[in-house]
Amino acid sequence: MKPQTTTTTTSTRDDDGTSSSTVVRELYAIMESAADRVEMHTNIGEQRDNWNRLLLITSINAITVAAATMAGIAASGGMGAPLVALKLSSTLLYSAATGMLLVMNKIQPSQLAKEQRNAARLFKQLHGKIQTTLDLRTPTPIDVKDAMAKVLELDKAYPLPLLGTMLDKFPATVEPAVWWPQLRGPQQEGLGGKTERNGWSGKLEEEMREIVGVLKRKDTEEYVRLSKIVLKINKILAISGPLLTGLAAVGSAFVGSPHGSWALIFLGVVAGALASVVNTLEHGRQVGMVFEMYRSSAGFFRLMEEQIESNLKEREAERRENGKLLEMKVALQLGRSLSELKDLAASSSRNGKATEEFGSKLF
Repeated sequence: MKPQTTTTTTSTRDDDGTSSSTVVRELYAIMESAADRVEMHTNIGEQRDNWNRLLLITSINAITVAAATMAGIAASGGMGAPLVALKLSSTLLYSAATGMLLVMNKIQPSQLAKEQRNAARLFKQLHGKIQTTLDLRTPTPIDVKDAMAKVLELDKAYPLPLLGTMLDKFPATVEPAVWWPQLRGPQQEGLGGKTERNGWSGKLEEEMREIVGVLKRKDTEEYVRLSKIVLKINKILAISGPLLTGLAAVGSAFVGSPHGSWALIFLGVVAGALASVVNTLEHGRQVGMVFEMYRSSAGFFRLMEEQIESNLKEREAERRENGKLLEMKVALQLGRSLSELKDLAASSSRNGKATEEFGSKLF
């Protein structure tokens, strides 16, 4: 009689005692959370885009035009109850428009919608990266920590609630958007020579350093500059809209009054019309959204800089991302071929800062 044999199944464990199957389950859980975040940000982005359209066109502009029309009719009419009703209605409508504008200019619905669209796109990217990790190799606890950190940073960079955590729509200083954990790596002296390891060589290192320099001096700096310009324009428009409707409310209150001058009556009509123009420029042209677009574009280039620099700072080439793969990624992100990327680095090194072109051909 043959002795009975038993088969024992074992699970591979990492250095910290975590089994690979547990790591896989944790990554799948994070991936599911990322997919859920995509749906949440997409839905809320559509809602906030509707706020911008409905509040501007259906509500505020309609109220402002109606108030200006009533003020004009009251100014051309005689004394009596109809005049009182018209000017009172005009004053109330202007006051309501002023209050609504103060709230709308504070939260900037078009900018909120752009933030949610950015968040949905970035969570989709994270979902795809986790899926790629699971498809290509056995994940490690470091992958779990990295994915968790990215989810939390994205939550902080693009909050869903309005009260308490909403991003400042009129910041004192303009900085590129940041939605990634801090990238770190030890300083190193470089590979040097022509030796190639893990796709890296001294020549490729120099090329990547030149690309980082171009992105810092041209692309990131330019989009920060544009963000500052758009922010100033948005501040002026955000102050002008409620101010004009407030002045129009005061002017309309004096329509038909013995103490009311023609200047005040004129103010009650013209200021309301100008307010509609200002509101259309600010919210109809979505100036807040443009500011967020420029700020996030600057953040995109800042992220590229940090990703390249974190690889260059790694002392051991084997621990870096493959050099050829990184070079291809950088070229694709900038909308260039590999030869165009090399030409850009060579041109920057040869001609200096004065004549160098922008790194990206996409933005």
